[in-house]
Amino acid sequence: MDLTGIATVRRARRREDLVLARGECLMAGGTWLFSEPQPPAVTALVDLTTMGWTPWERTPAGLTLAATCTVATLATIPAADGWTAHPLLQRCADALLASFKVQTVATVGGNVARGFAAGAIVTLCAALDADALVWCPDGTDRRVRVADLVVGNGVTTLAPGEVLRAVEIPERALRARTASRRIALSAVGRSGALVVGRVDEDGAWTVVVHAATTRPVVLRYDDTPAVDRLAHDVREIDAWFTDPHGSADWRRAVTGLLAREVRDELAAGAPDVA
Repeated sequence: MDLTGIATVRRARRREDLVLARGECLMAGGTWLFSEPQPPAVTALVDLTTMGWTPWERTPAGLTLAATCTVATLATIPAADGWTAHPLLQRCADALLASFKVQTVATVGGNVARGFAAGAIVTLCAALDADALVWCPDGTDRRVRVADLVVGNGVTTLAPGEVLRAVEIPERALRARTASRRIALSAVGRSGALVVGRVDEDGAWTVVVHAATTRPVVLRYDDTPAVDRLAHDVREIDAWFTDPHGSADWRRAVTGLLAREVRDELAAGAPDVA
């Protein structure tokens, strides 16, 4: 939709350009920004896509995704040797259920920075222990786990003036086995629950619950969790919520089933496939 209150658009090219004046708002893909009216206080946009950031880069530490990397680009990153978790990139991109047009402009950073419960890129990052690299307005940087950055449905710990620069996925997580399950009230509906499991090379387990919860919930185990223990831990989650895409009770119930399926797949040693 048109944002009739916007008077100017600035194209950022240097870090200094990201210091916001009164009324300015950062913009990447803009898929959420232009989907609904913005507060009257928002009178100008600062375009991040002109910063020229490399969309993705393989490093000795793992995989770095620029905040401006599109969801479509994320889904087509080629696998490197040993990246057993690679199919999860495509799966979480698909879990957004966005049209190909939206995926070509929607960004990794936008999905994380908005922090919505249905943000499957948040789930991906939480499941792979990704860190968010944040540029602070005073010129310093800080890093925080994406799982800790998103603290509610549409609520993050990003302070005013802070910019999400990149997401960094560690190599050890990319080499892990993964499994995922998703459910919605309709075949093409927004995710009502999304569960991702990961087994590291040392045998440690991570199970992430999201979409059903207001924030990504990370459960960790030294080895294969017993069925009863996993079921108990899922029931004890305190972040269920109700919206038009599912009631809290339904989300709790189906998440328990999905978590069991993820656990059984990984316990059987079946690799995740696209």
